[in-house]
Amino acid sequence: MSSKKDNEENVINIPKINIKQVELTIKGDTPLIMNAFSEKAKRMILDKQMKKAKTAKEAKNIWECFINSLHWLSEKPTEYTQEAFENALEKGARFGFSSVGLKQSAISAAYRAGFIKNKVCMQGAFHIQEEFVEIKGNLSMREDMVKIPMGGADIVYRGQFDNWQSTFIVTYDENVISLEQLVQFINYGGFAVGIGDWRPEKSGNNGMFHIESNE
Repeated sequence: MSSKKDNEENVINIPKINIKQVELTIKGDTPLIMNAFSEKAKRMILDKQMKKAKTAKEAKNIWECFINSLHWLSEKPTEYTQEAFENALEKGARFGFSSVGLKQSAISAAYRAGFIKNKVCMQGAFHIQEEFVEIKGNLSMREDMVKIPMGGADIVYRGQFDNWQSTFIVTYDENVISLEQLVQFINYGGFAVGIGDWRPEKSGNNGMFHIESNE
């Protein structure tokens, strides 16, 4: 028969997870170039991996490239035309950016600045609730000449947001990271890493942002 002392020694005290939530707004300092991976591009990669015979290259449709570069939070047009895109805008089209990309910009910047010992320790410290954060701003089509890895070049058409911003909810463990640290990491991510194409992390200066103060 166990004694009272034995039972007391077997008690395990589990520290309470101190979960907090905060709404943050980031405001773009430089244009955000969208970089969604289209289904057509995914299919081409899969066909290559499956050793399928190449088909004749289709004529480039700049509106298809542009529309597919965007992360659609509302219904995406089924036709790749300027008229279809403008109709979608009239119906209140909404666009987003990967919350994972936004989170990783904060973690990468914090690691490079020496604020944290490794990236893994921060993966579970905070989470952005939605899969995509909504991006609001002035959207236009962008034309760029890009190099192809195996040689040559191509002209690409993508969406670009100017004067953009995004508001989202962050859930964080206050036992691991304070609100002040969270804000610092995200702010530094916007300055040193950025999001989207041609960001600071990728030798550019696009996709830079800062947290908008509530004051």
